[in-house]
Amino acid sequence: MQISSVFILISICSCTWAQYRSSISIPPTEKRLVCYYDSASSVKETLAKMFIDELEPAFQFCTHIIYGFAGIERDTFKAKSLNENLDLDLGKGLYRKVNRLKRKYPHVKVMLSVGGDRDVDASNGGKEVSNKYLELLESAIGRQRFIRSIYATLKSYGFDGVDVAFQFPKNKPKKVHGVFGSIWKRIKKTFSGSFDVDPNSEKHKEQFSSLIRELKTELRTDNYSLSVTVLPNVNSTKFFDISLLDSYVDFINLAAFDFYTPERNPQEADITAPLYPMSGRKPEFSIDFVVQTWLSKGFPSSKINLGISTYGRPWKMSADSGKSGVPPIANVENEAAKGENTQIQGLYSWQEVCGMLPNANNMYIKEGPNAPLTKVMADPARRSGVYAYRAADKKKNFDGLWISYEDPETAAAKAAYSKNLNLGGVALYNLEFDDFRGLCMGEKYPILRAIKYRLLH
Repeated sequence: MQISSVFILISICSCTWAQYRSSISIPPTEKRLVCYYDSASSVKETLAKMFIDELEPAFQFCTHIIYGFAGIERDTFKAKSLNENLDLDLGKGLYRKVNRLKRKYPHVKVMLSVGGDRDVDASNGGKEVSNKYLELLESAIGRQRFIRSIYATLKSYGFDGVDVAFQFPKNKPKKVHGVFGSIWKRIKKTFSGSFDVDPNSEKHKEQFSSLIRELKTELRTDNYSLSVTVLPNVNSTKFFDISLLDSYVDFINLAAFDFYTPERNPQEADITAPLYPMSGRKPEFSIDFVVQTWLSKGFPSSKINLGISTYGRPWKMSADSGKSGVPPIANVENEAAKGENTQIQGLYSWQEVCGMLPNANNMYIKEGPNAPLTKVMADPARRSGVYAYRAADKKKNFDGLWISYEDPETAAAKAAYSKNLNLGGVALYNLEFDDFRGLCMGEKYPILRAIKYRLLH
């Protein structure tokens, strides 16, 4: 859907929109722009379906394409395709097709990512199966099988390296507590003890370091790249020997978002990826906390890529959620309607969020479930984030909606943060959730473009 130009309010800097558009011809700098591509998007049956020719424009902006995702076999611990009919030559051969794009864009490296949140067990309700990954660490033979299978895959299909997006256990969700709530929580903790997601985390930390060291030794002969992705809500200090990893990885991708999600926090909505700590929240629920943790441990800034998302997280507001929309919002539910394109519960692509904001197609709808959302920048300095909402109306029997999301403007602010701290660059999750067809704002990949422009300037 097309949005009237009057609503295109992206002022990435004090430049004109024409200058912004022309920036794509500027040669890339040394800053990395690592772009995640989820191959599963190519088999969707909605507008979110991404063909190879729709992926190709991203190669103009990205320095690295991370092809997601491979997994591991439970019994052998060998790396495996999660969809052989899609990835391998006997099927659609997507591994090879994506790598062929490097002929036209030789400056781009294509790496294979293993793990992420795609390697799930269907028999376990589609949840992450981190125990399989921990079992891999505990097996010296399993680690060698994993490494050899990774090397063989890179060699066979022409990848330039591997990204290890390891499925460590995630932190337990935490609620925002007021003064009295925090006191009561400390009292309860005294009697009930602390919840530990992994009592053997120190052992697993050492074993993961061994895995990365052994993997780098195998890859070094062919000069393959090696990166590690720290998934959202994984405790860096618990599972990563930060000072040691510097010797073996080319860079780290910090997925510093999804501090709040409808799945993890079904009864409380909040900003999902604030740049700096917000009042009354845990400081670790912020990008700056995550980045400073790695810097404080001596990890070089030049090897850190700041992870930025391209989507929104929606909650359904009830009549008890209030009218103001100011987060945190209580009395919400993880039952917001699925996006028409993505068809994923609790996740709207940027293009879907953009279509819910005021535009030419909804500007005359004054109320009801199809009325445009009210956009709110949480603070003028963009230190927190942006959200949009439509309050529920009990009398007229329609639910409300509250979305915390990333847009080109906020993504550019985070890219500027990365540049100001002299980080290595940005990691974008994922290309298919950006408006890759330009249906909303008239430009393909507006979030990707905004990040690239800010890294260049």
